Amino acid sequence: MKEEIKKHPLNAKGKYYVDYDICLYHCCFDIAPDNFKTDENYVAYVFKQPETIKEEEQCKQAMLCCPVEAVHDDGNE
Repeated sequence: MKEEIKKHPLNAKGKYYVDYDICLYHCCFDIAPDNFKTDENYVAYVFKQPETIKEEEQCKQAMLCCPVEAVHDDGNE
């Protein structure tokens, strides 16, 4: 059974988002610092959706590198 995703409430509206309940490592903001930040509890979120090809590639890489698969792309812009 697939677990329900709880999107971080600070995620910027758009296709990339972070699952609040499973985020525990922050490689996403090391890979895509122009798009990811952490909140006061050190949980990552997407503060800005990618606007350039470089940012898009970095967000894709952050999603692929997340060891707990907390970064998602729902395909919607």
